[in-house]
Amino acid sequence: MAAEPSREGDARATSRHDGAREGVRAEGLVQASGMLRVATQGPGCREITREVAGWLSQMGAREGMVNLFIRHTSASLLIQENADPDVQRDLIDALRLLAPEGGHYRHDSEGPDDMPAHIKAMVMPVSLAVPVLEGRVRLGTWQGIYVVEHRARPHTREVALQFLGSVG
Repeated sequence: MAAEPSREGDARATSRHDGAREGVRAEGLVQASGMLRVATQGPGCREITREVAGWLSQMGAREGMVNLFIRHTSASLLIQENADPDVQRDLIDALRLLAPEGGHYRHDSEGPDDMPAHIKAMVMPVSLAVPVLEGRVRLGTWQGIYVVEHRARPHTREVALQFLGSVG
């Protein structure tokens, strides 16, 4: 899956998702799980709204809830404005002020960016629940779903996806 064009300050990334695995089916309800892999290029916000929507479309999701969970302690998930890229850059700048590299952290065995990344992940969500109506994620007009990379170097981040609802 090709990445969207990156803007300065964004976490440049490519991503892909595996197919939906159907779990429980009960009286019109379906539970399905999948995994989205997002390759980042360092600190920044990478929008994954299209990838999540593609996964939901692939399984024929109609009405329900999609839950997302990032499987890392140095990255986060976020629903935020997607109209102006300066919003994401300002958020990353604010996080740098909150937990600067070069601080006097006890945990430094994984590099000077690791403990600040853990602090940033501590104050940001690692899971999201987004309603699905008429086959589409129901975000606000200017909202997007983002993976926020807190480490200084590239990583592949895994976002677990789970849908509970109706298909058809």
